[in-house]
Amino acid sequence: MVPAPTYSGRTDPAAATGPVPVPGPATAPVPVPGPAAGSAFGTFGELLQGALPHPQGDFLVTFPLARWATVVYHPRPGRPGVQVRPAHKGKSRRVAEAVLAALGATDGGLLDVAGDLPEGKGLASSSADLVATVRAVGAAYGREFTPAETETFLRGIEPADGVMYDEIVAFHHREVRLGRRLGVLPPLAVVAHDEGGQVDTVAHNRGARSIDAAARAEYALLLDRLTAAVARGDLQEVGAVATRSAEMNALRRRRAGFAELRALCREVDGLGLVLAHSGTMLGVLLEAHDPALAGKTEHVRAGCAALGGEVSVHRSLGAGDSWSPQTAPVHPIELEI
Repeated sequence: MVPAPTYSGRTDPAAATGPVPVPGPATAPVPVPGPAAGSAFGTFGELLQGALPHPQGDFLVTFPLARWATVVYHPRPGRPGVQVRPAHKGKSRRVAEAVLAALGATDGGLLDVAGDLPEGKGLASSSADLVATVRAVGAAYGREFTPAETETFLRGIEPADGVMYDEIVAFHHREVRLGRRLGVLPPLAVVAHDEGGQVDTVAHNRGARSIDAAARAEYALLLDRLTAAVARGDLQEVGAVATRSAEMNALRRRRAGFAELRALCREVDGLGLVLAHSGTMLGVLLEAHDPALAGKTEHVRAGCAALGGEVSVHRSLGAGDSWSPQTAPVHPIELEI
């Protein structure tokens, strides 16, 4: 596995970033022979999501998940336009067209969008589709885009998660720009309850209630706490911040099973709760290398039985993992414990 990078610095979360130019070649590029693939991980909701006390302060902190979107791009020399399968992945088609335009390519192609990220659950499936598309189309022309360049392709299409960065980041999802790099943690496990249904991310962000000044001040403190906790690998503090974020969100949007999951977390001595703030999942956060993980997992599963819905187990990406596989990975639907 390729180690994930770590960063010691941070960016100012209030500082806006301007457009990043994506220079194209002087002449129309020729695609490399054959199809090209790209992948991008999803997230299990967010470790923290809220708003900071400044304009355009809405932010989230990613919780990278070992589940991926995968895209294969088939160039079609001499044929304009982009087709996409399945057909409802229109946003992937739009971002592919933007990449081709930036490259100066006149040929079209076919996008095959797949992976194991369910839609509308808060696992960043849409953002992962778009990032994987940027990578696949770029690879078809021998071009690798930076995370900042990738942001420019997604900006204006929809609010997006920071899944173009191979680490935990604070990300301004509405503006599609990096706020702060936090680093990586050891792999963690999440035993998740899905309340059912789907959430449209665009509609959710459009209709989200405003956050008052007191809450914004608390979110700023929580972000600083989380930044420090990730830097020192303090999993208990990470869990405490994630739980507080879930609690604050529950005041604004009722979450099915919240009290039950919180009680189950205490019963298994879990790290805390982690929430898909704009999705349908709430999970108990556990250490992936806990020798008692199997028993704790089964206890949470059993406790969720009365809630109905589905229960699943997930693993986060951590140090030592391959975060952006070059070939389309094949993964089980659920983590085996």
